[in-house]
Amino acid sequence: MKPISLFYALLLAAAFVLRPLSAQDLLDRIVAVVDDEVILDSEVTQAAWMMASQMGVDPAREPQRFLDLRKAALKNLVNKELLVIQADNDTIKADERQVESYLEQQLQAAVQQAGGENRLEEALGMPMSQIRRLYRKEIEKELRANTVQEKKLSKIKLSPREVRDFFESKKDSLGRINESVDISHILIEVRPGEKARRGALAKAMEIRKRLLEGEDFAELAKLSDDPGSAARGGDLGFMPRSDFVREYAEAALKLQPGELSEVVETQFGFHIIRLEEKRGDKIHTRHILVAVKPTKEDELAAAEKIKAIHQELMSGANLEELAAKYSDDESTKDDRGHLGRYEVEQLRRMAKEFLFALSGLKPGEISDPVKTQYGFHILKLNGRESAREYSLETDYDRIEQMAINYKRQQELQKWLEELKKQVYIEYKDPSLL
Repeated sequence: MKPISLFYALLLAAAFVLRPLSAQDLLDRIVAVVDDEVILDSEVTQAAWMMASQMGVDPAREPQRFLDLRKAALKNLVNKELLVIQADNDTIKADERQVESYLEQQLQAAVQQAGGENRLEEALGMPMSQIRRLYRKEIEKELRANTVQEKKLSKIKLSPREVRDFFESKKDSLGRINESVDISHILIEVRPGEKARRGALAKAMEIRKRLLEGEDFAELAKLSDDPGSAARGGDLGFMPRSDFVREYAEAALKLQPGELSEVVETQFGFHIIRLEEKRGDKIHTRHILVAVKPTKEDELAAAEKIKAIHQELMSGANLEELAAKYSDDESTKDDRGHLGRYEVEQLRRMAKEFLFALSGLKPGEISDPVKTQYGFHILKLNGRESAREYSLETDYDRIEQMAINYKRQQELQKWLEELKKQVYIEYKDPSLL
């Protein structure tokens, strides 16, 4: 399975329509059961909102179309659960490196789209720690479902005659090829250095000292870089230990109720943890997080690194080789920095900086370094295509792939119908059928 590209992940995240939770959301209900997994009404609604955003559907003005999208969303969610069950049967696990990479990319995009972590928490009605867990769970499911699907369908091939027959029968519904660009990139993220780490550690140790001297935990929690829990005095509530990263869980489980931990370092930064209560495998903790944030020096270091890479490219180095060596975009490293083909209007909405950097470039040329919210990039224009009609002579490979995808979709639906006969499925909302 080809890894999900950075920009595919960003497009998915940006399509996530953020809205305040309604009373109906708060009174969630089960709309379907697949084996021992439940599908909630809020999941169906959110998936439908994502589809509506991508299709330009206004749910308020087109309620019937939105109901149709809810029906489609439920069907997709049931199918995904079926594929995940098959992944369990085949003992297929998600690649942890991919999960972490996509998790960070999608969270960054969602935070940016919402206008900050506080706005994202308000829109989704939950703290960042819970949002992170939900995103991680869904990413793992998506990767495992994709792997099972690819394993089942990857061997499907078509003859040239079948491709021609597909084109002749479908050409009126294929639409036009929109103006697009094929691009590769090198990404250098702005990462906090040792100075930033030492500064965050010193701040965490100072906060812990103040707590030991008797200052109120809830008051000092207002300084926390976890905005979701900061507003609640650092309270994370009861959560299974498996929901925490290993370092946090191990430190919390060593504590007695009311006891304060040492400063604990995790991938999120430095924590001071207070255990409130233990109940079996669940723990109730409060924490104060001091995130390790990049300094101005770290940004300058990233800028110098991208300039040095650009200088190598101007001296004749190969971008694909340097992307494999230097790029911080793990999702495209195996493809030597290849991001893929994107419609110009798509990039205009999602990455205006890219369009600016690509303007005036000819195929094969390299852009100057460009800064986005994700770091510093160098782009390579692999190709540019004008808007036009599909042609079997010039677009055979693309049409062949569409034909294969169409055949795969047909085979997938047949397989899913077989899987449904083997798994308990109950629909609890007839209006969604």
